[in-house]
Amino acid sequence: MGLQKTRYIPALSFRWLTWLYDPLLSWGMREETFKRALIELADIKAGMNVLDLGCGTGTLTVMLKRERPDARVTGLDGDTEVLEIARTKAGQAGVDIRFDHGMAFSLPYADGSFDRVVSSLVIHHLTSADKRRAFLEVQRILQPGGSFHIVDFGPPFDSLTKLQAFVMKNLEEAADNFAGSILPMLHESGFEADITRTMKTIFGPIALYRANKSTGKNFIDIN
Repeated sequence: MGLQKTRYIPALSFRWLTWLYDPLLSWGMREETFKRALIELADIKAGMNVLDLGCGTGTLTVMLKRERPDARVTGLDGDTEVLEIARTKAGQAGVDIRFDHGMAFSLPYADGSFDRVVSSLVIHHLTSADKRRAFLEVQRILQPGGSFHIVDFGPPFDSLTKLQAFVMKNLEEAADNFAGSILPMLHESGFEADITRTMKTIFGPIALYRANKSTGKNFIDIN
């Protein structure tokens, strides 16, 4: 699918709000806490190839390289404007990171290119069909034994998060997340997946998903 044929949703839905993205995450979403938890759960080793899928302004990408300087880190995003911000951040931090332009459901990488793929607050931007395509693409580019680690909105787990999910379910394409559909989609794509942690934020519940590549498992090819 070409980039021009799919509706692209930038950070905060509108391009003119891009400048608010970093401060809003820091203030309302416990960004430092969940991104550090994501890095810890990814268990990145020296020499691994790591992709930050939908890297946005590069906060997680830079954190990854600082925490794991012996890993080769790549950031990918569909928004050229935020990629320029990410490159500036990496330069200011003095870290060597490759940044590529591309879409999650049509990755510009060869099969088995990465040991780890991480993604922070990206999946809820994708339509249901593009979520499935993206998961199949991640399955393709992971090496055998590789894993995919996601932090994004998740199913509610108490009265407050149920109320938040009811209010926020029409945000972009987040209904799948709040309905608990992400795990079944990952399973359909051939992953052995589970939720490792949940957290509350002012915008709703988030979940940390771990999805291990399962080479011996059949999956649905929707292409």
